[in-house]
Amino acid sequence: MNPEFFAISMLNGISYGLLLFMLSSGLTLIFSMMGVLNFAHTSFYMLGAYFGYMLSGVIGFWPALVIAPLLVGVLGALFERYSLRKVHKYGHVPELLVTFGLSYLILELVQLLWGRSAVPYGLPPSLQGPLFTLYGTQFPKSRSFIMLVALLMLVAVWLLLTRTRIGLVIQAALKKPEMVEALGHNVPRVFMLVFGGGCALAGLAGVIGGNTYVTEPSMAMSVGSIIFVVVVVGGLGSLAGAFLASLLIGIVQTFAVALDYSWASLLNTLGLQLTPESFGWPVLSLTISQMAPILPYLLLVLMLIFRPKGLLGTREE
Repeated sequence: MNPEFFAISMLNGISYGLLLFMLSSGLTLIFSMMGVLNFAHTSFYMLGAYFGYMLSGVIGFWPALVIAPLLVGVLGALFERYSLRKVHKYGHVPELLVTFGLSYLILELVQLLWGRSAVPYGLPPSLQGPLFTLYGTQFPKSRSFIMLVALLMLVAVWLLLTRTRIGLVIQAALKKPEMVEALGHNVPRVFMLVFGGGCALAGLAGVIGGNTYVTEPSMAMSVGSIIFVVVVVGGLGSLAGAFLASLLIGIVQTFAVALDYSWASLLNTLGLQLTPESFGWPVLSLTISQMAPILPYLLLVLMLIFRPKGLLGTREE
């Protein structure tokens, strides 16, 4: 493996992993504080991308970077207040069903408003072009910006939850809601703000991910399953676990896509002289890049078998 391939693939894997973390952090925050698995989480990511596209054409990208996530957060808070809260008392299944239905409702609304094809949501001039050149390969500013925003968001959320009074109230409301209510805090309002904040984080990922990659109605579905893999592998409710799992999956997938070796040739280098016809195993003729999309799900299955709580999970759900 030459140094150029390793360095560029590692940077691309980290940038993709940090985008996954931006998405999964909101979902992890909502689950850790409320015990709710939001199936519509990536739909809020898609809304962030479309709101960013719409607002950037009117007020510019940088104001849209602030306003679009706030709009998504408000929509998430309203959904929690007027829909999710009413079914919360009936258990997890109604919660899953109502968020599942919301994801399709958002998809249909997006297609009605912006059409079924991709929209021309481009990068602002300040994020176009390379940031630096490594081994003759240029690394784009847009991916570097994703990495920067994700790291700043991680620090901000950690400081909010561990170093502020608001964070203490949020954590206390999870463990002792009756006591927090007795102290004069509105626990349902706290949960509404948590849900809205988690959706706003997804919206922020959409604003900067939509113009770096592509903004289209299928963007929510394309990352939806991967986000749940990240959350489960990292450990349900663990923000640090989601961070580690995001980087792991991002790096593994990026390297796998770039490796055009068959499994037979890989096993041969390990001293196992096998061919695709050995034992009737045609899977040996497949390349690693062809199997890259299933690697996260293979990791999920192995994690559930050998460590069901995930890398850093502590909850029993």
